[in-house]
Amino acid sequence: MTLDETQNGRRDSLVRATAADGLIRCMSAVTTNTVAEAARRHGTTGTVTAALGRTLTGALLLGAGQKEFDRLTVQVECDGPVGGITAETNSHGRVRGYVREPHADAPLNAQGKFDVSAVVGGGMLYVTYESGFDIGLYREPYRGAVPIVSGEIGEDFAYYLAKSEQIPSAVMLGVLVRARESGETFVEAAGGLMIQVMPGADEKVVAAIEFTVSRTPHTTALIREGARPLDLLRTALGEVPFEVLEEREVGFNCTCSYERAASLVSSIDGAELESMLKEDKGASLTCHFCNETYRIDEPSLAAMVEKSRNGLG
Repeated sequence: MTLDETQNGRRDSLVRATAADGLIRCMSAVTTNTVAEAARRHGTTGTVTAALGRTLTGALLLGAGQKEFDRLTVQVECDGPVGGITAETNSHGRVRGYVREPHADAPLNAQGKFDVSAVVGGGMLYVTYESGFDIGLYREPYRGAVPIVSGEIGEDFAYYLAKSEQIPSAVMLGVLVRARESGETFVEAAGGLMIQVMPGADEKVVAAIEFTVSRTPHTTALIREGARPLDLLRTALGEVPFEVLEEREVGFNCTCSYERAASLVSSIDGAELESMLKEDKGASLTCHFCNETYRIDEPSLAAMVEKSRNGLG
């Protein structure tokens, strides 16, 4: 999905704001279309859709303040049926992601909801910050890691921020998946908010925010009623004033392309290229992040083989 495509007539968006003289950082997002596109591309079960959607949303919120050419990657390395979740986002609000086992599932929990923690299980949450990688200005990436504390994703993001970055935070991530009469599932609402408390923040303001956050309805309930990112922040912050720094569109968007796939194939050893040409009459590559498959036809592969023979590959 490109950033201008929607399923419900409203584009997904994210708001970044501050309160308490900049000592409270606030991010909120509505990601219904983004999560729906990820689910469509990967054919995920309802439970995995919820897990992947929360991870995509959390990555967008965590990476909201990135600068040009920055990239943030969140990896959930877990022992549950889903096998692992990866989400990657950049400074332009584009996010992509995948799971190892899209068809994994688990029984509904005691509340009759999708049991995300059951498909995730235990393991580790990794967050990697990179800058300039895509334009060749490589810098040593920063990577933080914490154990998975609940598998509910939102709590795991909050634990990461508290332990790895020493930032006390409230994190609310939600994905509401419904079933049609046909049995097919669809994403009715998705989004989240993240409130980070910096050192020196006024204790009374923090207490007021804690009070309102604890009484804030589920994110997806608000989004179903038409709430946008600003509405989510107003509800969570209550009477605490805040300043909006930025509002941007977000969406599922992958960086893969036919050209990149062809370049990757052309870099394969010449003997293997010839084998692919002889046996398969071409080649195909599928992107893990978006599940798009690129087919290199026989004439194109033959040209690559010829270049390889002539030392031009």
